[in-house]
Amino acid sequence: MNIRSLSFSRAPFFLLVGFLLVVGIVLTLHRHWMYEVPLVYGETQTIWSVEAKVEFNAHGGPVKVSMARPSAQDGFTVLKEAGASPGYGLNFMDSDEPRAEWTVRGAKGKQELFYRAEILVSQMQSGADLPPPAIDPVSWPEPYASAVSEVLAAAYATSADNYSLTRELLKRFREDETAQHIELLRTHYADQLPELWVEMLHKARVPASVVYGLNLQDGRRRQSLTPLLRVWNGNDSQIFELPGEKSSASVLLAADTPLLLWEQRGAPVLDVTGGTDSSIRFSMLKREESTYANIAENLSSQHDFLNFSIHSLPVEEQAMFKTILLIPIGALIVCILRIVIGIRTSGTFMPVLIALAFIQTSLVTGLVGFLLVVATGLFIRGYLSRLNLLLVARITAVIITVIAIISIFSVLSYKLGLTEGLKITFFPMIILSWTIERMSILWEEEGGREVMVQGGGSLLTAVLAYWAMSDPWVRHLTFNFIGIQFIVLALVLLIGSYTGYRLLELKRFKAFGN
Repeated sequence: MNIRSLSFSRAPFFLLVGFLLVVGIVLTLHRHWMYEVPLVYGETQTIWSVEAKVEFNAHGGPVKVSMARPSAQDGFTVLKEAGASPGYGLNFMDSDEPRAEWTVRGAKGKQELFYRAEILVSQMQSGADLPPPAIDPVSWPEPYASAVSEVLAAAYATSADNYSLTRELLKRFREDETAQHIELLRTHYADQLPELWVEMLHKARVPASVVYGLNLQDGRRRQSLTPLLRVWNGNDSQIFELPGEKSSASVLLAADTPLLLWEQRGAPVLDVTGGTDSSIRFSMLKREESTYANIAENLSSQHDFLNFSIHSLPVEEQAMFKTILLIPIGALIVCILRIVIGIRTSGTFMPVLIALAFIQTSLVTGLVGFLLVVATGLFIRGYLSRLNLLLVARITAVIITVIAIISIFSVLSYKLGLTEGLKITFFPMIILSWTIERMSILWEEEGGREVMVQGGGSLLTAVLAYWAMSDPWVRHLTFNFIGIQFIVLALVLLIGSYTGYRLLELKRFKAFGN
């Protein structure tokens, strides 16, 4: 075959690569020019897409669902609200208590309602200070009334104002759990502790109410609201975190705390009439927009056919795709390292999955956890090889062993107070099991040196893929521009057509250069 015919046979390939590059560049530039999504990761405004999913079982008659919805507050501005409720009437009530209300004449069986809000993070003050609630008279039967009086008296003696009284009260419920009166109240009011603390403050003539906040964490799904305590001192108020297993009674809502107050007035978050077993879960996603003036336009046009954006999907799916769209970047890194440089790995794309686990656990914690699990698994796999088990049974035994190892390490980390060790559960257990199996067979056939070479190559590739996939520029481009995927595909095809020497192979020909 001559050079001319060879180049002609490769023409369709290069046309395909060129077509993919053109499509990717055009889609990227179209989204940048038409929707003004910034190409450069930099000074942008943060918008949180928060989606609430309400579930309940309807009895067959009329149904009325009332849900609290967020309002403008210090640090947050609600840009847009929408709901998805086929067959239901939906109204946004903007009275003293902002609520979303769904109604229908008849419904039966499991029902799902959706509410979505686009919330801008801003430095603007809302200017809407809520007045303190009325202090209702409260009373308790004995012996709980005496226990309440004793706790309040001790907290009041070591406080100076409403805020310090609240801190002292909550501190006693956290630190004095063995005290008889504290244990009595915690046992009897186990499911109503926030309401109990409000009533105790009301007894001390301190205005207070239970409010609910949402911790904003990018990409989280099926999250629930956090009960908080709002206390007034005159016309000012502060939010207090309720004491839990690992928390203290401290003031929240600092400048760098991403906490959205979903319900601020002490009303029920969800009220369902005509149904039972109701629940509400939240999904959230953070994204960056260029300017405030273009935010409303971008949101209103996200259903345009030419606007190929993940933003048009529900928030829960967006959070999932934000990670999925990083996988091609990790695969590109693997192609470069294996085909061009010549690094050997244990498994083709196992390093990409390990890199995804590193993103969840942090790099240092992930490396330590990976080495511990694989090293322990190899030791146990060595014993299993003596039992002469069939392949399927041996792999199954390794999977169960890996799960046991991760469970033991998690419990030990928790007992020792090393909370970072709990993140080891993010590792893909099936992939770890196959890695242990492959390394064990490689040890038996090629020796320990080859295991170290491929294992070290896998970790190096995983670390480089982690750095690429966790880079904020990469995350910004892959999530906001679907055309990047076509460009990455074109680069992978070009790398796949490379037939020259790998860089690590050049050392074999070093003698010819002398």
